[in-house]
Amino acid sequence: QVHLVESGGGSVQAGGSLRLSCEASGRAISTVAMAWFRQAPGQEREFVAVIGQIGNTYYTDSVKGRFTISRDNVKNTLYLQMNSLKPEDTAVYYCAASTMALLTTREAEYDYWGQGTQVTVSS
Repeated sequence: QVHLVESGGGSVQAGGSLRLSCEASGRAISTVAMAWFRQAPGQEREFVAVIGQIGNTYYTDSVKGRFTISRDNVKNTLYLQMNSLKPEDTAVYYCAASTMALLTTREAEYDYWGQGTQVTVSS
């Protein structure tokens, strides 16, 4: 029903910035909650940020003040602007969509997932 494709990952030095994109098809992203998760090597996938159907946002504590989640409804694309990157931000980043009415940070409540894009931050 919803197909998601991430892009924009890469390698940067600590303190640098990256902008991730997630192009969606099959459903307007304005009608669902969309989120970014990340998974570091040997670690479980963790929540990063979410934007709800009405544009409300929420971030995990470790990225507050540094990351910004947004969407372009015309392009049907989700973004994650990442500033002041730290080595601990290194991970594969995934976008996800949820058709649940309530904004959620729970991985199990997301119905659709992208393939992931690698972000590597060196000191």
